[in-house]
Amino acid sequence: MRHDDFDTSFGSEPSGHGSRAARILTGISSRAWEHPADRAALAALRKLPAFDQVLRTLFGIFGEKPVRLAFQANAVQVGPNQFPRLWDLYTEICATLDAPERYPLFVSQNPVVNAGAYGMKHPFIILNSGALQLLDDDQISYIMGHEVGHVMSDHVLYRTMTTLLIALAGLGFPIVGLAARAILFALLEWSRKAELSADRAGLLSVQDPDIPMGAMLKMAGGGRDEEMSLAEFVRQAEAYRESGDMADQIFKVLNLLGQSHPFWVLRLSELRGWIESGDYDRILRGEYPRRGDPDPAYAEDLSEAASGYTSGAKEMLDQVTGAARRAGESFFDNLRRR
Repeated sequence: MRHDDFDTSFGSEPSGHGSRAARILTGISSRAWEHPADRAALAALRKLPAFDQVLRTLFGIFGEKPVRLAFQANAVQVGPNQFPRLWDLYTEICATLDAPERYPLFVSQNPVVNAGAYGMKHPFIILNSGALQLLDDDQISYIMGHEVGHVMSDHVLYRTMTTLLIALAGLGFPIVGLAARAILFALLEWSRKAELSADRAGLLSVQDPDIPMGAMLKMAGGGRDEEMSLAEFVRQAEAYRESGDMADQIFKVLNLLGQSHPFWVLRLSELRGWIESGDYDRILRGEYPRRGDPDPAYAEDLSEAASGYTSGAKEMLDQVTGAARRAGESFFDNLRRR
């Protein structure tokens, strides 16, 4: 992959490609990498009307074991004797993030370059075979660290909810009427913010900024190393960041198109911004919250942002409900005229 003459490096020394990161982040709390918008959107999501009803309904329809089997039935579990090289990389990543456990990891025969962390009470990770074909070992490690970050941030239940609702909406299955569609819109809004948090966790798992940025370039363009320039992609991302609030306007449109992930250039730009803020280097120096530490300011930090998210989501719910009511009234009016 060409780097040209554009400096994509940052202050920290990379750990070296193909080897485990030197800094073990002992006891690190997921708060260290969570994006403020992720936490705010999730807090607001839990306050939405009908959210608990939709969650209980999904649990009632599917349940833990059927969901787990549905995701895992057409995949191979990774271990010392299945994909051993991948297992070694995964073990290193979990050790670096000091993950509480080695969450079950599976490889699924799927050409789409993607991965996901799912489950209700028992999380697991699915890695598509397409990712193994496109990405190198370091980039695969970043992807796995990204998914471990989702698990440690307790994202998996809501990501599973999002996946199920998208599938059911595609089938035209009304789970709890129009409320479910409004909940899905809010879940997609949160999901995009959650990806920004997991990108940070992925970087911390490999501790070399070029690795996640190179992976993002490949996943955006799908080309070979010799065909693409990371420096040019960084320039593209910086130009996108300079567009300011335009990204928010685009996402308002994409809310209606079922997008669960942000644009790759936006994700790269956000990651660079986090590194430039100094938070990344501080974490590598050991200055990060530990699991079990009190977080008294958490609720206060979220209050104002969560209020805004809740208000916006409630407005969307009202709009969807109002549109449906008007459509029904129009339908009956037409019937009466005949």
